[in-house]
Amino acid sequence: MDKPLIFITRKLPEKLIEPLKEIAEVDMWHSEDKSVPYSILVEKAERATGLLTVLSDQIDENLFQQAPHLKVVANLAVGFDNIDVEAATKRKIVICNTPDVLSDTTADLAFGLLMATARRLIEAAQYVKANQWNSWSPYLLAGRDIHHKTIGIVGMGKIGETLAKRTTGFDMNILYHNRSRNIQAEEVLHATYCEFEELLRKADFVVCLTPLTDETKHLFNERAFQAMKETAIFINVSRGGVVDEEALLKALNAGEIAGAGLDVFAEEPVNADHPLVQHPHVVSFPHIGSASIETRTKMITLCVENILDILHNKEPKAVVNGEVLIKE
Repeated sequence: MDKPLIFITRKLPEKLIEPLKEIAEVDMWHSEDKSVPYSILVEKAERATGLLTVLSDQIDENLFQQAPHLKVVANLAVGFDNIDVEAATKRKIVICNTPDVLSDTTADLAFGLLMATARRLIEAAQYVKANQWNSWSPYLLAGRDIHHKTIGIVGMGKIGETLAKRTTGFDMNILYHNRSRNIQAEEVLHATYCEFEELLRKADFVVCLTPLTDETKHLFNERAFQAMKETAIFINVSRGGVVDEEALLKALNAGEIAGAGLDVFAEEPVNADHPLVQHPHVVSFPHIGSASIETRTKMITLCVENILDILHNKEPKAVVNGEVLIKE
């Protein structure tokens, strides 16, 4: 009997995928940092039982139509907006992701990006490297305080709650907006639920952690930025599509908000000449929210385990469309 084929869309450490090789044929794309072309991805999917994908891979209806043997797609991310989950569910294809294992690391990055933006840390480091530091002055590269300010977290899921824990050490007042109330965050962290517009009006730092859906696309638009304080700083570590980038640029240029820290963009990788990347009041990162060695290892391991569970007819540890697993 032929072994099932698993196609991996990025070059990953061999030791982490060894468990797959014990029961399956493994075909892996040769590059760590260049995407597999869509045409090749579809070609590989035609024979595949499983795919291990990354968030830049387009997993759509067309691919599913040409992948008659496909049983599972394990996405190396907590988000899955790159996958047509509805189309997969119709075909009984299980979609898996990597929640929880990246919450602490992403929260670390989110708060680090907030600090870098508020205190102008990247700018200060570049200032020294450029040999511009000629004397001391009272307002040299002066930023904005973080302690005792109000943070507004939009999307109080696991990552949002974990971020909120970090703010308590800075004695920050925590506001949040979410689809449903997070009672634990309210009771343990003293977070206060707000409607979206109220949060925008009151927060000194607005941090976006909401997934990208039809409802959240361009949630942060011209109206949202106009509602914020002129001294507010906007942080996005979720998905670029949640933000209307033209509206954000307009708000920055008009002085409607003080700055922005962006780990994600609508189109990735973003070009260096993008006006937001070049803006003096924006700190830009290359989508590294969960990029620690320890956490990326955990994420890859979880993807492998999810695929193995499907191949062994077991319920995976992290399933997006659990209804596929319900036996009729």
